[in-house]
Amino acid sequence: MEKNPAERFWELDALRGIAIILMVVYHLVFDLNYFGLYSTDLDSLPVLLFLYPISGTFLLLVGISLTISYSRVQKKLVKRQLQLKFLRRGAGVFGLGLFITLVTWVYPHDGFIVFGVLHCIGLSILLVYPLIRFRRLPLVLGAFCVLLGVFLRIAVVVDFPWLLWLGFVPTHFYTLDYFPLLPWFGVVLIGVFLGNSLYQNDKRRFTINDHSSLVVSKGLCFLGRHSLIIYLLHQLIIVGLLYVFPLMLNGSRIV
Repeated sequence: MEKNPAERFWELDALRGIAIILMVVYHLVFDLNYFGLYSTDLDSLPVLLFLYPISGTFLLLVGISLTISYSRVQKKLVKRQLQLKFLRRGAGVFGLGLFITLVTWVYPHDGFIVFGVLHCIGLSILLVYPLIRFRRLPLVLGAFCVLLGVFLRIAVVVDFPWLLWLGFVPTHFYTLDYFPLLPWFGVVLIGVFLGNSLYQNDKRRFTINDHSSLVVSKGLCFLGRHSLIIYLLHQLIIVGLLYVFPLMLNGSRIV
């Protein structure tokens, strides 16, 4: 059950709301490019500088949110119940990732999502549980994972696909979305460090003005609280609109 908005940290929901808006914008550009309605190089530096901060924000917030959730329930649940809670959450998100893989394998045919952001988040939730109670260890391991992941992406090419989930990319590999554990699990771990540092015992350790009553903040927080369902549905909506309004896009049709 979703927590009452009054019991949440509004700044985290607002930041997540901003990130989901920017993600929708990126996917709109991606879809226009994919269907040949607008040409842009999605691997260009400006596009990557737009995409990676969005993805990094999401995964940092995953780590921060996990520490807050852990802090809220650790005194109410025994160790076994805590483990099951994280197991169910991680498996549920990973299962949604597998569903997205199936959907993209059926359509649009030209490439599908092998190990996307939901796969990464789900597996990260499962892996992070033993580390979540530590203060500085997640930062050290997180930085190591990020550096190792960057090295793998730049310097290592393999001829087998079995370690795609980890970050070993084979020659001529193509997918619609790719977030391997290296480096992205490292970003989640850094988020755990930030969560343990900035939010302890369900309280902020810093001062921030309360802007949660502003109309813009309320809208962003609403989007942030429902970011998962928006992520799951927004591509269907975008592609649907591209079908419904082909004349608005230079008379082009998606085939």
